[in-house]
Amino acid sequence: MLKCSLCIHDERTAKIKIVNGKPLCKECLHYLTHKPDKEKISAELEELMGKVNKAIVAFSGGKDSTVALYLTKEKYGIELEAVMIDHGFMAREAIENAKRICEYLDVPLTILRYDYSDIFREALLKAKSPCKKCSSRTMEKLRKYGLEKGVKYIITGHELPFGHHPYRIMSGEIIQIRLLSLMSEEERFKILEKLPFKFPELPGYTTNCLIIGPALRRYYEKHGYSFEMRRIAALVRFGLLDEEKAMKKVSKPKIPEEVEREIVRKLGLREKLNMIQV
Repeated sequence: MLKCSLCIHDERTAKIKIVNGKPLCKECLHYLTHKPDKEKISAELEELMGKVNKAIVAFSGGKDSTVALYLTKEKYGIELEAVMIDHGFMAREAIENAKRICEYLDVPLTILRYDYSDIFREALLKAKSPCKKCSSRTMEKLRKYGLEKGVKYIITGHELPFGHHPYRIMSGEIIQIRLLSLMSEEERFKILEKLPFKFPELPGYTTNCLIIGPALRRYYEKHGYSFEMRRIAALVRFGLLDEEKAMKKVSKPKIPEEVEREIVRKLGLREKLNMIQV
């Protein structure tokens, strides 16, 4: 099986071509042809952050949004509010982390609670990734919250930019800033060491969501690989994550029985046990 020489894609997850004697996936070919200017992206991010006087930080209580919160407050000195969207399956440890970090940094925390059961139920039953729909719904709720509060900027903990830019303009002139654009995992972990962040033992690559592990396993059982392949491959391609760690992140997760039982119960899938192979 051919494997991309630049990222972790193989023939299961992407089209591979031999270019100058090296196997490269379609995404890496595009990356090499239209290679982002990292210095330009970083400079644009710094210039933009210099204009922000007030912001909402999309705060999940996970490691990446914790780093984004810290930088917004301590590096840029921006007036901010941490807003957590609790979709009904946030880990207790993540909520505890959120409260502890916000108290430590003296940042106001707002937790907005919604029910995303429809997204998560569909993901498990159809062996799909819940992440795109979950993220889109969450960003829309944050956008509306920003409009209500009169706040123009929403800062998130994404490490990959929007193509060649670290921001995007949403409806209503709300600007989403990916503050960790092009920041390596090593750099993020060094910041976390300064903070009272406690790493939860959750299945999957997550530090905040209970649904990720079971959804990853279900997808893996049907398709033979992780639905996180594309994102993790991009991190390797950009030099933000080494290949060994990347492969661990896309491996099939082991899910404690009590976690699966609780998720099945909350989603009302008790009669569907055989279907989702709990």
